[in-house]
Amino acid sequence: MTLKSALLGGVFAISLVGASQAEDKVIHMINCGDNTGAGIPLQDELIKGWEGENPGYKVQLEFVPWGQCQEKSTTLASAGNPPAVAYMGSRTLKQLAANDLIIPVNMTEEEKATYAAPILATITANGQQWGLPRAFSTKALYWNKDLYEAAGLDPDTPPKTWDEMYDFAKAIKDKTDSDGFGLAAASFDNTMHQFMNYVYTNGGQVINEDGEIVFNSPNNIEALAFYGKMAEVSQPGPIAYDRAKLRPLFSEGKIGMFISGPWERTRVTDVNWGVAPIPVGPSGTPGTLLITDSLAVFKGSGVEEQALSLAKLLTNPENQMAFELAEGFTPLRDLPEVRALVEKDPTWSAFLDAIPTGGPEPFVTDYVGLQDSINEAVQGVVLGEVDPAEAVEIAAEQLEEFK
Repeated sequence: MTLKSALLGGVFAISLVGASQAEDKVIHMINCGDNTGAGIPLQDELIKGWEGENPGYKVQLEFVPWGQCQEKSTTLASAGNPPAVAYMGSRTLKQLAANDLIIPVNMTEEEKATYAAPILATITANGQQWGLPRAFSTKALYWNKDLYEAAGLDPDTPPKTWDEMYDFAKAIKDKTDSDGFGLAAASFDNTMHQFMNYVYTNGGQVINEDGEIVFNSPNNIEALAFYGKMAEVSQPGPIAYDRAKLRPLFSEGKIGMFISGPWERTRVTDVNWGVAPIPVGPSGTPGTLLITDSLAVFKGSGVEEQALSLAKLLTNPENQMAFELAEGFTPLRDLPEVRALVEKDPTWSAFLDAIPTGGPEPFVTDYVGLQDSINEAVQGVVLGEVDPAEAVEIAAEQLEEFK
């Protein structure tokens, strides 16, 4: 072989490799948040394995901040250039389905059975599932045992009712240099989320099983009135705080209690803390808001089948649980490994025991409208600008447009 022919052969071989790579079909995956999560390396490893088993396809993973990612995915899809799959708040699925932007997820009865019914409800509309749950959270009450003791309270006895929670918070505010409670009331989605914990621990709902708006119930009036009452014993200016801003206050001993998810267990280590179920209202039973984020497969990417295959791999029971434990999320499925968590770490109990009686995020076709209406009601009452009954009635009328 001459040098020239050898060089030509090499060029030809390189061109074939280049052509092969150029022919790879892209699976554009949008991931809300950033790439710093402890579960991301696990996800990367699974994606590489999937690519190895699916030659000709390349996953292009794009991280987009939470405040922009859902809007970006929807905008791209509406413009005819959808991502193949996107990590979305499950609350958006009904709206995406109604606009024919995502494909249904046909789960087998065996797959459905791995989820508790309230969790499945977060992705189901008209009897059809529209996403694959990827992240899940329940909420519980964290309390500072040292502040309890300083206020003359039993540091090992958390409140079980709303009245006890208010009284304990007032004792901390009156008898220590700290505020009694951390209250979220900012114009952000987790203000609505925080309020929904009170709705579900007082027997309330936003939408009933028949799809009717029932937000203007006596239960919800009680819940909103109590939320406003807690502002009396909370940090100044709750309108400036979303839930994430409460953790630093708790970690610094500036508030005695706050409600949040299981991830806080590894982030408030400098505090002598305890965690317990969310206290119950006068008309309710133990409960919590059940929030899921899901992988949604968009229509029109040309790689729907492969995107669904990838999403199912990432969310199968084994892979999903490894991701959840790395990220500090509440496990989605009732597996033996999950039950073993409580034996090793009893602080998981408050988050897992609440699942059977928890309630899902309201499933509507205009989530932003829902969020804004409930947030306005909460803020109006917290600021003392509107009566709770009136605020609930106004919100209920607005919600009729969004269901």
